[in-house]
Amino acid sequence: MGKNVAEQLVEMLVEVGVKRIYAVTGDSLNYFNDAVRRNGNIKWIHVRNEEAGAFAAAAESELDGIACCAGSCGPGHVHLINGLYDAHRSHVPVIAIASTIPTTEFGTDFFQETNTIKLFDDCSYYNQVATTAEQAPRMFQTAMQHAIHKKGVAVFGLPGDVAELDAVESTTSMQLFRNNPVIRPADDELVELSKILNSEKKVMLYCGIGAADAHDEVVALAAKLKAPVGFSFRGKMGIQYSNPYEVGMTGLLGQPSGYHAMHEADVILLLGTDFPYVNFMPVKNKIIQIDEKPERLGRRAKLTMGLCGNISDSIQALLPLLDEKQDSSYLNAQLDFYKKVKENQQVYVKDNGEEDKIQPEFVAETINRLANKDAIFTVDTGMCCVWGARFIEATGERKMLGSFNHGSMANAMPMAIGAALSHPEKQVIALCGDGGLSMLLGDLATIKQYNLPIKLIVFNNRALGMVKLEMEVDGLPDSETDMVNPDFALVAQAMGFKGLTISNPDDVENAIANAFADNGPVLLNIMTNPNALAMPPKIEWAQIKGMTESMAKLMLGGKMNEVFDTIKSNYKHLGEVL
Repeated sequence: MGKNVAEQLVEMLVEVGVKRIYAVTGDSLNYFNDAVRRNGNIKWIHVRNEEAGAFAAAAESELDGIACCAGSCGPGHVHLINGLYDAHRSHVPVIAIASTIPTTEFGTDFFQETNTIKLFDDCSYYNQVATTAEQAPRMFQTAMQHAIHKKGVAVFGLPGDVAELDAVESTTSMQLFRNNPVIRPADDELVELSKILNSEKKVMLYCGIGAADAHDEVVALAAKLKAPVGFSFRGKMGIQYSNPYEVGMTGLLGQPSGYHAMHEADVILLLGTDFPYVNFMPVKNKIIQIDEKPERLGRRAKLTMGLCGNISDSIQALLPLLDEKQDSSYLNAQLDFYKKVKENQQVYVKDNGEEDKIQPEFVAETINRLANKDAIFTVDTGMCCVWGARFIEATGERKMLGSFNHGSMANAMPMAIGAALSHPEKQVIALCGDGGLSMLLGDLATIKQYNLPIKLIVFNNRALGMVKLEMEVDGLPDSETDMVNPDFALVAQAMGFKGLTISNPDDVENAIANAFADNGPVLLNIMTNPNALAMPPKIEWAQIKGMTESMAKLMLGGKMNEVFDTIKSNYKHLGEVL
């Protein structure tokens, strides 16, 4: 064939649409690296840490459907693991190339030897090592089929000596087959479902990422059933916009309106969601779940019905079987409550804080107001997720990426790298925690190296804020949650791009506007209030015992120290709710 195995594999990646490989090169990757260089159709992105590369690939895949990262033998493999766990648990297709020591050294405790099968087995759908030139193309094609159709990670082990072997033409199919079958419940199941929905007065729809491509169908279903619509964090950007029936989220990041609507309903229809927090799920209602993955049915709630189907296909088949409800009193009550919740939420925005204690809600609302209607947001796990969930609004064009299933720190900045490289035409905004950014700080150099116009907004509360709050709620004195941070603005400047520290609330809007207008990367180090309170909805709006009316007034007045004192005195009950 006149090419080596590495060149053959690169050609296959080009064929399936891979544009970039995120990696740190190393000796076992050298032939593959050289094949990428000579091919010219794929760009090698030199990240500083393979973990950042895997996060970047996860972001690109979520936006575009396929991405690739690589790690050289030993430590390169291990560094990949956290980002690959995130991609796999988020169900996005990522090809991970794990180059290994020479095959002649397998099993000898050779320098940098790792067992890739054991190492990656829990974070992949496909995980094999090619040891001959004949195996390589067939295994690689199988790996790509697994990643695309199972929606997760496929790991291809490539020993350095195999990469330089002469390629062998495969006798089997080498193209990637992209299928989009219609998947919906059987006719008798849909009839049974329609009977329940037609007979019950109060129906609520709760949507996850699996319903994100079914926005119009969800709205049509809500209109027919006079049903309020809640959504998970991952489902927010696909469901919230242009939706007159939406009542927000529930759970730790959500609002009391979503929680209230769910608990007041006779029937909850879970659409494409695997919402994990069972303590927020009602137990007295009828719950029906539809999901493409039937193995997920019933693992979060006791179901009346569990159905397998694509959400768009299923709703289209269901709608003709439904009677249009005439009584909208339940829906109207939930929408009225949601309106009040949003009004109350603005208290935190209007009281924008003080010197070195800027309210993060005010910062997030300002970002939301000034950002482009098609911006891509990335959010760090922790308090940044709270502010993103409550204040960044969907437009139908915006995307929001985060470690929503794996829950890793440090994801926002590297995910922004993947988003900016794959979508240079979009505004990319990373909402970073100081703890998260500190963890992979070195990859700020990657942003500069490729001149990516990412806007990094650091919510610098000088603490691991969510962990601190969790300890307070459990009645524990917070321990080792405080952070002694560098001046992140100066770090950005040392990396070669613009950095600015914001300490005064009056400077926030101009700083964000100017950053968004800048053509290059900008880091805003915003000194936020370390006592900003982010409690789950059942607590936040004084809907439980132990949270008195005076407590609610303290919260709305921003008197956080007094709030923490009250939390401590009621921690046993609050801990049960969490």
